[in-house]
Amino acid sequence: MLALHRLVKRLQCWAPSGQRRSKILYGPRPSRVPLPRTPWTVRGPPPGARLPWYLRKPPPVREQLPELNAVTSEGKMYYVPWLAKPRFPKWKRGWHDPYHSFGARVEEMPGYKQRPCYMFHPRTRMLEGIKQALWLTKTKLIEGLPPQILSIMNAPANQWENQDEIVQNAISHARFWVSSEEDITEETYCPVLLEDLLHLCRMMTAKYPSLGKRMLAQDYRVAATWERESILLQVRGISGKIMNAINPLQPIASKDEILATENHVLETFYPIAPTIELQEVNVYETKNDTGFKEGYPYPYPHTVYIAQYDKIIKFRSPQLQAKMMMYAFGNALAKAKELYGDEPRVLENPIVIQSVATDGQCFHFMVFQLNTTDLDSSNGVKNLAWMDGDQFLYQDARSRPVIKKKVVLVCC
Repeated sequence: MLALHRLVKRLQCWAPSGQRRSKILYGPRPSRVPLPRTPWTVRGPPPGARLPWYLRKPPPVREQLPELNAVTSEGKMYYVPWLAKPRFPKWKRGWHDPYHSFGARVEEMPGYKQRPCYMFHPRTRMLEGIKQALWLTKTKLIEGLPPQILSIMNAPANQWENQDEIVQNAISHARFWVSSEEDITEETYCPVLLEDLLHLCRMMTAKYPSLGKRMLAQDYRVAATWERESILLQVRGISGKIMNAINPLQPIASKDEILATENHVLETFYPIAPTIELQEVNVYETKNDTGFKEGYPYPYPHTVYIAQYDKIIKFRSPQLQAKMMMYAFGNALAKAKELYGDEPRVLENPIVIQSVATDGQCFHFMVFQLNTTDLDSSNGVKNLAWMDGDQFLYQDARSRPVIKKKVVLVCC
């Protein structure tokens, strides 16, 4: 071993000093100068030219030798690794089974169209929240509820004597008494709380008989179609509950306030596309439908109620506010096109619709007034929306206190 070590040292001393450490035995020697800036090194091979041999991908062996596929394991009736896999004809059932059918291609469906449509459905969560909904609906937002609504809310005649106790019982019923389980999920208490509060509102019918001229509908389907800067948009699906009335709601804003919206500039969110998070489809039907048949005794939409308790898809407050605005706008637009036709115009009698949304704890209130159906351009008259959001009915409701290190953090 010592003799071998001496021989290596002697060979290193014999080699030139510049090649002792940079000598490469295998592979191409690296160039000491930069490569020339040819079209191949800058932009790759020209179109249509063959790749060099070291970049070509060899075809599979069975493509080089097609006769290998002739010998298969079909006669063996079991898998043989060194034989080709047999190809059998596709088995046909002989009758249409909807549970085991691949369906037709999108291009072959009867409702296929080249122009895409961007769909808003109940599970759509807008990235920009209320800002995106304002742009899509061509709406001007006003913080707070209108004075006409506030005067009705603050009137002492419209309140119960023991109002706080009644509401606390409704909260306790939804959070503790509705089930024997210790932990009641949001899917259980959210719709129960909304229904209990609506029941409290119906208790005022004896005092105000006009409240009996309304009807509550569950799981109705609304459809509204419009264009916004040459983009085809639709609102579809089941939003929740809707209250219809015999007579429409009176306009909130005056004609002068409606004309003043022409100077309002809609906020954009460039470079984000306004259709982000909307479902792009090519199979659709251009439809405007309120969800109720002709001759329904309560034809005018009054209030839309949304109870958001999806366990998989969680909505933040701006996204829930955007959802309630889109469905309030969709109901108003469908009714406007039913009354005035599909031609874009400024409405002589604006359509007003209210909306309430909750996740079981936080409530959002909105009043929407549809002033125009000319939604393609950003100029001209805008729609109006009054929003009062993030109103917590209660801070917390627990059946057990939160204790950490023998310290009670949250009482039940």
